[in-house]
Amino acid sequence: MAEDPHQRPATPLLDRVERPAALRRLSDRDLKRLADELRAETISAVSVTGGHLGAGLGVVELTVAIHAVFDTPRDRLIWDVGHQAYPHKILTGRRERIRTLRQGGGLSGFTKRSESDYDPFGAAHSSTSISAALGFAAARDLGGDPGDAIAVIGDGALSAGMAYEAMNNAGGLGKRLIVILNDNEMSIAPPVGAMSAYLSRIYAGAPFQDLKAAAKTAASFLPPPFREGARRAKDMFKSLAFGGSLFEELGFSYIGPLDGHDLDQLLPVLRTVKARADGPVLVHVLTKKGKGYAPAEAARDRGHATAKFDVATGAQAKAASNAPSYTKVFATSLIDEAERDDKIVAVTAAMPDGTGLNLFAERFPKRCFDVGIAEQHGVTFSAGLAAGGMKPFAAIYSTFLQRGYDQVVHDVAIQRLPVRFAIDRAGLVGADGATHAGSFDIAFLANLPGFIVMAAADEAELRHMVATARAIDDGPSAFRFPRGDGVGVEMPERGAPLEIGRGRMMREGTRVALLSFGARLKECLKAAEELEAMGLSSSVADARFAKPLDRDLILRLAREHEVLITIEEGAIGGFGSHVMHLLAEEGALESGLRIRSMVFPDTFLDQDSPVRMYQTAGMSAADIKAKAIAALEAGAERIAAKA
Repeated sequence: MAEDPHQRPATPLLDRVERPAALRRLSDRDLKRLADELRAETISAVSVTGGHLGAGLGVVELTVAIHAVFDTPRDRLIWDVGHQAYPHKILTGRRERIRTLRQGGGLSGFTKRSESDYDPFGAAHSSTSISAALGFAAARDLGGDPGDAIAVIGDGALSAGMAYEAMNNAGGLGKRLIVILNDNEMSIAPPVGAMSAYLSRIYAGAPFQDLKAAAKTAASFLPPPFREGARRAKDMFKSLAFGGSLFEELGFSYIGPLDGHDLDQLLPVLRTVKARADGPVLVHVLTKKGKGYAPAEAARDRGHATAKFDVATGAQAKAASNAPSYTKVFATSLIDEAERDDKIVAVTAAMPDGTGLNLFAERFPKRCFDVGIAEQHGVTFSAGLAAGGMKPFAAIYSTFLQRGYDQVVHDVAIQRLPVRFAIDRAGLVGADGATHAGSFDIAFLANLPGFIVMAAADEAELRHMVATARAIDDGPSAFRFPRGDGVGVEMPERGAPLEIGRGRMMREGTRVALLSFGARLKECLKAAEELEAMGLSSSVADARFAKPLDRDLILRLAREHEVLITIEEGAIGGFGSHVMHLLAEEGALESGLRIRSMVFPDTFLDQDSPVRMYQTAGMSAADIKAKAIAALEAGAERIAAKA
C-alpha cells in the first residue's frame, strides 16, 4: 500500500515553510489555511509509515499556534508525550524525512534531542514535560539559555503523579512557566460552548492578571452582607466554568477551556500569555484525537496507533498470521484461569488494549482495574490487593515497569507479596525504538530476593506460565513475553503449572550447548541445526527460569559440552550473569569449559524492523552459530598452544 507521490495533497503554503520563523510572517487567515495543509500532510505521511496518527491530528492547530507565537527553538517547546509531535516535526525542518518516520535510519516516532534543536527534551513515555520545562525555566533564571519554557501535556499524562509533583514545585517557585493542557479525552471540563468561548475571548482581550485582580476585588464594592456570598459564587462559578480551582490552588494562573481547533481563540490567548505572564500559567485546550480524518475519528482508539493505510478508505495494511499474538494468548489464558478462580484480578496502567486486558475487562468488569498512566501507584495498588487476599496480575510493558521499580522492591519484594507481573513487550520492539525496548527487566527483577522470574519461549509456554503464576502464592513472580505473534506451536487447551526452577531439554548433542532464556529459542534451534550440518553436535535447552535457576540442568550442560552459550533478550546483568555466577561458585569454569553470554549490546538501539534490530544486536541464528564456532576455535588454539 505504498503512497503514490502524485497523490500527495496540495500544500502551497506549507511548501513555503522550512522553519517555524516563516509562520510568524503569515496572517492569521493564512495560518488557518496552513493548519489544513499540515493536517493533510500528516495524514499522507503516516499512511506510508504507520504510527501514532490520532494524537498528532488533534494538535495541528495548537502546533501552528505555538510556533507562530513563540520563538522556537529559543523558546523551549516540550511535547508530552512525544507521539503528539508529528506535525511539529513537519514544521521544524524535517518534512523531507517525515516519510521515514519510525523506519530504520529514519525519524524517531517521538521527540529526540539528537534529532533536532527544536526537540529540547526527549519524550517517549509520559508526564515528564512539566518537570523538564521547570528545569529549563530555573536554568534560564540562573543565567542559562534564555527563552520561555512551554510544556504541552496531554493524552492522559496528567493521570501520573509526577505531573502534580512538578506543578506543586512550580507553583512554589513562582517562575514564569507555560503549561498547555491538551485535554482530548479526560473530561476535565465541560464541552466547549458559547460561554466557554466568550470567557476565553475576555481573557485574551486584556492582561489576565488584571482580570484576576478585578475578580478578586469586585466583591468589595457590594454591601457587606453580600460580599461573602459573592466570593463563594465567584469561586463556584470558576470551578464549574473553568475547572481551574485545582490548578489555581497549585499556584498556576488558569486560562480556559479553549477550543483547541479554533485559531481565533488560540492565537490571541497565547499572545497574551507570552506578553504578560510573570509566573506559572496553565492554558487548558480541548481537542479531539483524530480530528479532521473521519476513519480516525470513528475508530475506537481514534487512530492512536495505525499500520500503513489507504488514505481514501482508512483501511490498514496488516500482515496476516497463522499464530495468535502473545498479548492475546496472555489475555485468553488469564480469562481461563479467572473463570476457575474468583480471586484473580487484573491491573493495567492505561494500556488495556495494549496488554489485552480489554478482553479480561469485558468478561470480568469488576475484577479489572485501569489505574491510568501511574505505574508506581499500579504496583503498590497490586501489592495492596495481594495483601488483601486477592491474586493480582499486574500487566505492564517492560519499559513502563521501570517507572515503578522502587515500588516493586519496597512494596512487593520486601513484603513477599504474591503480585504476578505480566511483562509484555519484552525484548526489542521495532518501530518504537530504544525508549520502548524491554531490555532491563531480567536484570532488575532477578536480583531481588524471593522473586520468581520466567520467560516464555513460545505462545504455549506463555499459557503455562500464566497458570504457574496463578499457583504461586508465597511471593512475587514475573513472566515476560515479546511483542507480536507467536511462532506457531500447537497450543494446549489449558495451561498447566510448571515445576518452579526447572528448564527443558529441546535437543541433545555433545559439543555445543545453547541455553536459551525466552523467545530466542527458535533461533537457537535453527543455529543448532546448522552446526549439526557442519558436524558439530549441539544441544539446545530452554531455561524457562532466570530465578531460581535450574542448577542441575546448567551443571549437566557444563559437564557434558565443550562450549556453553547463554542467550537472552535483555541487557548485561541478567540471566547469563546468574548462570556465570553459578558456574564460578561450583568450580565449573576450572574444567576448561568455554562459556559465552549473548545479551543486548551496551547501547540504545534506534528503531527498525524487529528482524533487523536483532541482527544489529547480534542475536540471529547466524550470530549464535558464529559465536559457537569462534568458541570452539578458541579452545582448539589453546590446546594447540599448550602442545
